[in-house]
Amino acid sequence: MSDAHDSDPEVELTSALVPFFVITNGRALPPDQQYERTALVTAHMDTAATARTLAPEEQAIMDLVANRMLAVAEIAGRTHLPLGIVRILLAQLEESGLVLVRKPAPRADSKDRELLSAVLEGLKNIGA
Repeated sequence: MSDAHDSDPEVELTSALVPFFVITNGRALPPDQQYERTALVTAHMDTAATARTLAPEEQAIMDLVANRMLAVAEIAGRTHLPLGIVRILLAQLEESGLVLVRKPAPRADSKDRELLSAVLEGLKNIGA
């Protein structure tokens, strides 16, 4: 008799057969590492030797950010993992010193718009 798994000798760890808590080793996201979806992630240059001992999901993240910066949401989309799981894996990788996470730039303050309007009006008055 043929089983459904006979055609695929290896079952991926991200399949429905493996719960997500196994992928994260039962860890939760530390409160001080609440990564925003737009935070940029890149790998350290000297992580090739250390990266060989990673779990498959962590290795997939390292492969994605090896020579570029990607947003947390894009990493989740490319790895087909939930955003929360990616955040936990990134926390583990950052604690190990394998990745750098750059927080997104803060939004501009609304008072700046008022200042810019005043400057614009002043420039118009100078030219008149």
